[in-house]
Amino acid sequence: MGLCCSKRKTGEIPISSSPDSVPEYHPIPIRSLESTPPKPAPSLPFPKRAASTSSSSSSSQIGQILRKPYVEITQLYDLHKELGRGQFGVTYLCTEKATGLKYACKFISRRKLVTQKDIEDVRREINIQQHLSGQPNIVEFKGAYEDPKNLYLVMELCSGGELFDRITTKGSYSEKEAARVCRQIVNVVHACHFMGVMHRDLKPENFLLVSRDEDAPLKAIDFGLSVFIEEGKVYMDIVGSAYYVAPEVLKRKYGKEIDVWSAGVILYILLSGVPPFWHETEKGIFDEILQGQLDLEKPPWPSISSGAKDLIRKMLTRYPKKRITAAEALEDPWLKEDGEASDKPLDSAVLVRMKQFRAMNKLKKVALKVIAENLSTEEIDGLKQTFNNMDTDGSGTITLEELKIGLSKLGSKLNETEIAALMDAADIDKNGTIDYIEFISATMHRHKLEKEEHLYKAFQYFDKDGNGFISREELRQAMTQYGMGDEATIDEVLDDVDTDKDGNINYDEFVAMMRRGTPDTNGKQTHT
Repeated sequence: MGLCCSKRKTGEIPISSSPDSVPEYHPIPIRSLESTPPKPAPSLPFPKRAASTSSSSSSSQIGQILRKPYVEITQLYDLHKELGRGQFGVTYLCTEKATGLKYACKFISRRKLVTQKDIEDVRREINIQQHLSGQPNIVEFKGAYEDPKNLYLVMELCSGGELFDRITTKGSYSEKEAARVCRQIVNVVHACHFMGVMHRDLKPENFLLVSRDEDAPLKAIDFGLSVFIEEGKVYMDIVGSAYYVAPEVLKRKYGKEIDVWSAGVILYILLSGVPPFWHETEKGIFDEILQGQLDLEKPPWPSISSGAKDLIRKMLTRYPKKRITAAEALEDPWLKEDGEASDKPLDSAVLVRMKQFRAMNKLKKVALKVIAENLSTEEIDGLKQTFNNMDTDGSGTITLEELKIGLSKLGSKLNETEIAALMDAADIDKNGTIDYIEFISATMHRHKLEKEEHLYKAFQYFDKDGNGFISREELRQAMTQYGMGDEATIDEVLDDVDTDKDGNINYDEFVAMMRRGTPDTNGKQTHT
């Protein structure tokens, strides 16, 4: 669980199958790089205390999580607007009453810390944040507090937005700017490794800019999968986010070198606009990573310097012991400050591809949910029974634990990592559970996308006025219901889907988007 505006990710799950095999993943769309923006909070994020509750009586109790006296958070901070939400909590803007300084405060409901492992994980994350606080490019940790309902994690406010948002809004972008960004990311890796921490989940959305200033520094914000490095230990858990996972993670035998690989993948995206190993399903991405065909030949690579490509090869070396270290990368001639990286703007197609990468599956995810809502009884009979078998407490939603138990009762061969991947992709509204329609959306067979009637019904959902086009306003109205109605997301979807660039999405463009695969590094469409 992340400490600041966290994004959902594949959880840390012990692997029980053979160390030499890679799990067969459920064929559901992988989440896009940009996860769903949060829905606005309908009311104040904290309940009013009863008049009889005093701070003295509250603080006399010891919290089970932090093992410290309870603290009344509203006596220390004023809580303001919601900044983001993830699987385990919601982050709010807050002001420290004593100083007037602004911070980010994440609420984690204690009800969501179900198992002892959940409690140990959050304790470890807090310990790591405290341990790393003060290092360059790592978010400052202010403090952790607890009351009977929530855990509160307060840290430095990073108000400059996400890394890719900043890049894709720029009119031009150069190797020198890519080097500046990558240098800060590698600096995080170096600081972590030097201080005995393996990050295990480096990806662009885990980096925020401190402010809106042009030269604002990056800060790493999420250490939910990080661990203290134990000398001589071989790590076996499959963790991280699909595009950025090193091959040795998939082979369940790895160490801290995986962080350098992930940083290398980010650098590849910064320079080309697409990840080096691409597929629409998680299993497909993993297969590509294991095959390891690194493309540095197709456009835009001929126009990128040999120094940049040489560093990428070193960072994406398949054999961990031969891979460049973070300390060595910081001394690389291309990456060093005032190094060899060019000021010449990169091909503008790079920014277009990066926007497409971010927009991938956003519109499709909503459309799939619409199709699921319109399937006939006959088409969902089996899936409905499956859902009911998994919803063991009859609440109408499936938790991760229920998914494990329910699938086990149904004789499923899915292991825990596969179940976590299914949970992550199916939970469209990111509330930590799967409701009935989300379940149908994620598990219905893809042949239903070939049925014209399903596609047309989905199109009609967006085309409110029935004129045969999805306008920008219609797109915004539909996406807002799923927390994706911000202007940046609408721009990305239109850039990706509106191929004739008339400002609308017609039916043919919509169908092509639903049935297609993903862009290759030339920006062309491939089919899966």
